[in-house]
Amino acid sequence: MRKNTPLDGITVIDLTQIYQGPYATFLMAKAGANVIKIEPVNGEPSRIRAKVSGSASLPMAMLNTNKRGITLNLKTESGRNLFKEMVKRADIVVENFAPGVMDRLGVGWSVLHEINPRLIYGSGTGYGLSGPDRDNLAMDVTIQASSGMMSVTGMPDGPPMRAGASIVDFLSGVHLYAGIMTALYERSQTGEGRLVEVAMQDTAYPTLASNLGFTYRGSGALPPRVGNRHGGLALAPYNVYEAKDGHIAVVCVTEPHWNKMLAAMGREDLKDDPRFSTNKARVENLAHTDEVVQQWARSRTRDELIAASKQHGFPAAPVRNLIEVMNDPHMHARGMLEWFEDQDLGRVVLPGSPLMIHGADRVTTVSSPKLGQHNQEIYGEWLGLSDASIETLKQEGTI
Repeated sequence: MRKNTPLDGITVIDLTQIYQGPYATFLMAKAGANVIKIEPVNGEPSRIRAKVSGSASLPMAMLNTNKRGITLNLKTESGRNLFKEMVKRADIVVENFAPGVMDRLGVGWSVLHEINPRLIYGSGTGYGLSGPDRDNLAMDVTIQASSGMMSVTGMPDGPPMRAGASIVDFLSGVHLYAGIMTALYERSQTGEGRLVEVAMQDTAYPTLASNLGFTYRGSGALPPRVGNRHGGLALAPYNVYEAKDGHIAVVCVTEPHWNKMLAAMGREDLKDDPRFSTNKARVENLAHTDEVVQQWARSRTRDELIAASKQHGFPAAPVRNLIEVMNDPHMHARGMLEWFEDQDLGRVVLPGSPLMIHGADRVTTVSSPKLGQHNQEIYGEWLGLSDASIETLKQEGTI
């Protein structure tokens, strides 16, 4: 009987590691797909890292819930043969190795497509499968650097900075998911699979829209680092302001936002002040605009400021620390966050999928697998290998 989840009946072979690929396959698992996570015999890099730093265990748990985990050595002939047997039964294969790795192992797209013409093959890379930079090694921070993202991040008088979060890894993971789902839909019409590739650098570029707009204003000047101000220096107020007990972020996108903020501040006398009467004027008098807002913000607590923004109707939010966010009642109420008893970490907060498909059942969270936890289940029950064969493969270092 089919389950009421969008990807029920879809089998995914997951060779991914770190963040980019595992997030794409996490979204598939949370949509009901049967995701089989393949790791090297000694574990993927995130698992190895967790042995050094306990803090690295949480990302492993976050990104691999609802997957079944097996070990497999693709550098052995027997390992490659096992992999091909799985591919015959699969709908999707996802990997985020460097370009050419799977081809050198003899299990790249062309080989797997011959084995299973319906297969959708998802490849996540740093710079893509083509182009002069395809073989450059890539991590989130190096793509933030090469994409231009880092050049526009930081304070005006400071050096380039990386974003505190692994933005590019997860952004490209979402694109990888989207590309694979697009190909899956096409297959439902044609019966044929596709090679889908997503490059981290490609996904980073569109995020620079406001910064690139600054460059094309006519002068051709490079956009400056603006701290927490608008990337294109085209909106004011748009900044982070100090409150009595922390900070808040405020942005006024429209003139009504600004007028409502003046009412909240009790400064409606500024409505006709030529320095603040239009967004253009406020941008030209940016320091004065920020000072007006800052004087008001510094006199109140975060809660008072946010209450004022809700009452009067202008965009604002408190700058919250991670503990506050992990305990956010709103995200817990929506099911995006949940307290969960992990088999290794104990009670932790784990994310659900941001893709909320109305009318579909929510997939109950299951702990991320221990290394090789489902070897017997996959190799024995799914592929039909005997216990003796599985033991031999283990002794040979294949699994």
